Amino acid sequence: MRASLIQIAVDEGESVESRRGRVASLVRDQAGAADLVVLPELWTTGAFAYEEFAAEAETLDGPTHEAMAKAASEAGVWLHAGSIPERDTDGALYNTSLVFSPSGERAAAYRKIHRFGFDKGEAVLMGAGRDLVTVALPGTTVGLATCYDLRFPELFRGLVDAGAETLVVPAGWPERRRAHWTLLAQARAVENQAFVLACGTAGTHAGVPQAGHSIVVDPWGEVLAEAGWGEEVLTVEFDPARVATTREQFPALKDRVLGLDPPRR
Repeated sequence: MRASLIQIAVDEGESVESRRGRVASLVRDQAGAADLVVLPELWTTGAFAYEEFAAEAETLDGPTHEAMAKAASEAGVWLHAGSIPERDTDGALYNTSLVFSPSGERAAAYRKIHRFGFDKGEAVLMGAGRDLVTVALPGTTVGLATCYDLRFPELFRGLVDAGAETLVVPAGWPERRRAHWTLLAQARAVENQAFVLACGTAGTHAGVPQAGHSIVVDPWGEVLAEAGWGEEVLTVEFDPARVATTREQFPALKDRVLGLDPPRR
């Protein structure tokens, strides 16, 4: 399987409409080059542009959904379209990821469970998702998580229990904690014996420098590819069958005791 992680900058001088068009063009450029394309978290607004969330929030089937569905169809790729600020029918906001099939159909939507900000920002402006979400792609089952979720290993254990073999994590991760970004991506890969595809952003969002360094990690924790600081399309080829091989050769997941219902004896 070939995957392209599109690491873009969110320029405050660029309109959301213009950015949608630019990103759609980048997705279309991956026709024939990738089977799966991944975008970052909240790329329509910027992950730290809290004051823009309400103004730029969309319904699930809004303009970003429309543009990304069309781009996925035109490119003939599976598209994890990062996340958008979603406004539900009751007015509540969510940080919601969208996944599209190569025909342009929405295959999944995931509302971010762990909201960042403690007592401000996303943590108070957006609701928390409740559901773990996986998507069956040809050859692998993808588990969905978003940015701050990366710090919570129990979420990824739940995704593995649901059949996930490839973990996709769009993010707007700050540069000042980049070491954690790399460390946690590798940890989630090793402990779950899964591929991790983590797509970040470049540039500066609302005054917060971004980490960039989108990364692809294999089930042994080896980094297969890593981007730099700036805008970049990181393309890598990987073999999803290695997940089953790794879990068979080193069956650590079978030795789990805690967190099982009922626990193994």
